[in-house]
Amino acid sequence: MFDEIFLLCLSLAIGLLFAWAFRTLPREDWQILACIPGRKGADGIWSGVNFTYYGFFNALAFVVATTIFLLILGSIEVSPLAAGIIIAPVLAIGMWAARFIARWVERKAHTFSVGAASFACTIVAPWVIMLANVTLGEWFDFHFPMIATLAAMAIAYAFGEGIGRLACISFGCCYGKPLSECNPMIQKIFRRRHFIFWGKTKKITYASHLEGCEVVPIQALTAIVYTAAGILSFYIFLKGYVAVALILALIVTQNWRFASEFLRADYRGNGIFSAYQIMSLAAMAYLLLIALIFPVSPEKMPNLAAGLQSLWHPGWIILLAGLGVVCFIYSGKSEVTCSTIDIYVAEKKI
Repeated sequence: MFDEIFLLCLSLAIGLLFAWAFRTLPREDWQILACIPGRKGADGIWSGVNFTYYGFFNALAFVVATTIFLLILGSIEVSPLAAGIIIAPVLAIGMWAARFIARWVERKAHTFSVGAASFACTIVAPWVIMLANVTLGEWFDFHFPMIATLAAMAIAYAFGEGIGRLACISFGCCYGKPLSECNPMIQKIFRRRHFIFWGKTKKITYASHLEGCEVVPIQALTAIVYTAAGILSFYIFLKGYVAVALILALIVTQNWRFASEFLRADYRGNGIFSAYQIMSLAAMAYLLLIALIFPVSPEKMPNLAAGLQSLWHPGWIILLAGLGVVCFIYSGKSEVTCSTIDIYVAEKKI
C-alpha cells in the first residue's frame, strides 16, 4: 500500500504542476526569469545577461530524474554513493551531447536538444555500468545489475523529459503545427485544447512567426505521455517486474518521440524523418538488444521505503540542489536574447 500512496501523491503533485503550467507558461512574462547586469556602456546603460524559465524547469527536471534514479536503485539496496559513480559520467555526456548533436543536426550554434542528450546517454549507459562493475565494483565490493539499472535510467528519463517539456513551453520551442495546417480530425481534437504563444522573444515567434496562432500543444502531450509512462513503469518495477518496466518505458517514450515529431512545426533537419526520429528508434532497438543479452539477475523485491531512507541525508539533498544550480546556469543563460538595464536612484524615495 505504501508504494501506491507514494505514486498517487507523486502523480497528484505532477498533475497540479502541469495544470498550472499549461495555462500559464505560453504567456510572454514566463520566459525570462531574471536579468543580471553585465557590462556598463558609455551611456550609463548596462547590458543584461538573461536567465530563463527554460533553465529553471530543465534544472527541476534534472533534479527530479536524478532523485527518481537514486530512489529506484536505493530500493534494491544500491547506495546513492555507488549510483553516483555511473550517473555522473552519463549526465555529463548527456549535457555535452545536448549542445553538440543539436548543433550538428540543426546547423545552429546556440541550441539544445533533449533528444540528442537522451540518445547519447542511452548509447554510453550500458558501457558505463559494465566498466563500473569491473573496476570500482570489484575494488569496493558492489555490483550494478544491468537490467535493473537500465530500467531505473529509463524510468528516470521518462520523468525528466516529461517535466522538462515545461521548459519548452516557457521558451516557446519544440512547438506544434498550427491547427489551420492540420487535418480535420486533429483540428477537432485540439479545437479547445491548444496553445497560443505570446511574446516576440519566444522561439515560435522569431523562428516561425506563429505568435497568437492556435498550435497543437505537443509539449503538453509529451509531458503527459512521458510522466504517465514513468509512473506506470515505476509501479511495475516496484512489483518486481524489472524487465517489463524497462521495456514499457522504452517503447512508450521512444515511439512517442518518433510519432510526435510529425505534429511539430519547428525545424528538425531535412528529410522525411528527422535525425532525432532515427535516434529514437536506434536507441530503442539498442537497449532492447541489451535487455536480451543480459538476463535479469535474481534480485530482492524492491523496497521503496528503503530507497527513501537512503536518500534522506543532508549531503544528498545538498548535492541534488547543487546539480540543479549547475543545470540552471548551464541551460538557463540565454544566448539568443539580449537586454539592457538602466539603474538609477529613485529621488522621491530618498
